[in-house]
Amino acid sequence: MGGDDVTTILRMAGLATPMALRVAVTLGLPDRLRGAGAGVAELAGELGVAPVPLGQLLGHLTSLGFFERTATGYRTTEFGAHLCGDSLVTVLLDLGTAGGRAELAFVELLHSVTTGEPGYGRRYGRDFWADLAEHPHLRESFDRQMAHRLREQIPRLAAGYGWGRFATIADVGGGRGALLAAILAAHPGLRGKLVDLDPTASEAAATFAAYGVGDRAEAIAASFFDPLPAGADAYLLCDILHDWDDEHAHRILARCAEAARPDGRVLIVEPVGGRQAGTDMDLAMLVIFGGRERRVGEFEALASAHGMVLDAVTDLSGRSVLEFRFG
Repeated sequence: MGGDDVTTILRMAGLATPMALRVAVTLGLPDRLRGAGAGVAELAGELGVAPVPLGQLLGHLTSLGFFERTATGYRTTEFGAHLCGDSLVTVLLDLGTAGGRAELAFVELLHSVTTGEPGYGRRYGRDFWADLAEHPHLRESFDRQMAHRLREQIPRLAAGYGWGRFATIADVGGGRGALLAAILAAHPGLRGKLVDLDPTASEAAATFAAYGVGDRAEAIAASFFDPLPAGADAYLLCDILHDWDDEHAHRILARCAEAARPDGRVLIVEPVGGRQAGTDMDLAMLVIFGGRERRVGEFEALASAHGMVLDAVTDLSGRSVLEFRFG
């Protein structure tokens, strides 16, 4: 093996840079050092951290172009500004958020590969969802993460599929409601119900009002493991099933089948394995949730146990819509 190959492998495997970025974002360094920047001693005093290690951290990230040295200290570069503000990048890197905390479960990847179980509970003593229930700030950050992740794709999701042929849609686990609100706004004859836990469901009601669809949308505070609102034309599961192992995925689909009309549809919207899903995200689903990015055939196998047959697959902007009918 050549020296260049060894260097490449070690660079890919190194933990220094990923952790340095996470610590910098968690400490708020990119935002604090915008503009004129600051000196290490001043910054360390503000943050209550040790100045010498802080200098080591800034030195490494400066070598990568995130910061630059000034006559008096450091400041954020144009490249480093991508780590500023409230964005998907920052909400995933900040160790105080649900996303940043969850990625540390990767240290338990060997356990997950060995057992098929998530590493999150092994690291933190409770599963991801129990952690969110225990810590409201984690749930709030997770809701923001989901909103950021879908934000750019929502217009294409709302416009690129034939939602208008349904009279009613139940958005199961629909978060703060941005996707359902956009679908309803694009199709004035459509009505919708959203199911999620509080306080997320309450925030969805505010989203509906902001989109001007509050008279056609209802947010219901409930778990999707409990009975769902009955009689909708379509039950939408967007980025839901990949968070769960097969046992829990069956429970969710069973609730959809129980609530749906005989001519109803179940719409699964996710990055599908072998189509849009990345292999890195596939491993994240495993280590955090014990789930995975399933392939079309795996969704078919799950759904068939509940009397569902795949009707169509529509690829849209990083996700696919898998439409299932009963029969």
